[in-house]
Amino acid sequence: MISEQARKSLDGIFIRAVQSRLALHAGDTCEVRAISDGASHAPDGQSMVVLTISSLHFRLLMMFHFDESPQALAYFAGDAEGKPFREIFYETANLCCGAVNQELLKHFPDLGMSTPFTLDSRCALFLRELNPGFTARYAIVINDSLRLSATLCLCDYASMDFSWDGSAVEDVSGELELF
Repeated sequence: MISEQARKSLDGIFIRAVQSRLALHAGDTCEVRAISDGASHAPDGQSMVVLTISSLHFRLLMMFHFDESPQALAYFAGDAEGKPFREIFYETANLCCGAVNQELLKHFPDLGMSTPFTLDSRCALFLRELNPGFTARYAIVINDSLRLSATLCLCDYASMDFSWDGSAVEDVSGELELF
């Protein structure tokens, strides 16, 4: 069972991570809002990048739904000529997942993070088969024009309760964790 406090904490951690990592340039805006009834609707975008954070007590799946549109390519690829869009987007999604992982490490020791991989977004319709304790969808709008969506899915193997107040803002970037 996942407490309401833990659900709100996950929501806050995820939103802060997305806003701090998907907005790539100073002055960019990144609006993130929860979409109600997120588990029962098909996600936006043709593809989704999937990352996981795992412990002995839970598995958190983070899915970023996207289309490889010229607008998305221009924003995320920028000046990176010749690099495939997915490789660039993997790096950005991995930064978001890493930010969530850093916050969760304060409450749960021994977390592991997966490498990103891509699935068809329609696979998200089968998340209920994992019997998650918590699922949430988010609409993400960068600079009032680039639209993405994301899904969080938490499969709990034990009771989960923690509190994150979000008051401490750490400016950590470029750190490398070795396992």
